Amino acid sequence: MWQTIRVTSASRSIGVMRGYTDSSYGDGFADVYDDWYADVTDVAATVALVTSLASESADSGAVPRVLELGVGTGRLAIPLAEAGVEVIGVDTSDEMLAVFEQRRAAASPEAADRSQAQRGDMAVDLPEGPFDVVLVAYNTLFNLLDADVQRACFAAVAERLAPAGRFVVEAIVPDPEAPSGTSVNVRSMAADRVVLSISDHRPDEQRTEGQFVELTESGGVRLRPWAIRWCAPAELDDMAAAAGLSLVSRTTDMAGAAWDDSADTHVSVYVRTTS
Repeated sequence: MWQTIRVTSASRSIGVMRGYTDSSYGDGFADVYDDWYADVTDVAATVALVTSLASESADSGAVPRVLELGVGTGRLAIPLAEAGVEVIGVDTSDEMLAVFEQRRAAASPEAADRSQAQRGDMAVDLPEGPFDVVLVAYNTLFNLLDADVQRACFAAVAERLAPAGRFVVEAIVPDPEAPSGTSVNVRSMAADRVVLSISDHRPDEQRTEGQFVELTESGGVRLRPWAIRWCAPAELDDMAAAAGLSLVSRTTDMAGAAWDDSADTHVSVYVRTTS
């Protein structure tokens, strides 16, 4: 049975927010992620798309292999394993990986055997391929906060794709009209709890950082920091081309809705152009 593998990788200090590291997001959100972001990334549509692409790439009779970057709680990986593919996930957060293991333990024995996760950076710590599909779900690529590191991720993925493998990237389309500066909003409020959303948007740096500040009557204050370095689809296409990948399809969502310049999300599928 596959197990969660711990890969030794120093946690680097990244970004502008003081004290923020590559595990800050996952450690801060692991206990609420499945609740707060249940509607992010259509699970059924993702499973259908990824299993279809992986089956097309896999050798006849072989079990398709999928690598998920930023696997988190296993919200996508375990359903993919239940659907019959082998899944390896990578994540920098021990807290996220602990939730992954809980979900894996509750899965069918077959899915548990077909899934594993390892601690590691998705730009430098990827397991050996080849993989029929590499998946990076909603905005997870943007958790890499430097353009060079994002390019390194594309290169690492290209090295591990099977000859007919696909790299599936799901992300927002940045709003060019979004103003720079800070904002404070109420995310949710109850009689004993309020969650404030504080963000700092810096278009010149293609960066947005923020904190969810959770105030509870019994638990005091909990901070949940986040940061992204976002890219427009054209920049992602350039990163892909530099890594020897080319765009084969772009839709608005995992279900395949047609994409155009007015869309605020995209699912881009890349294929290797070099052997």
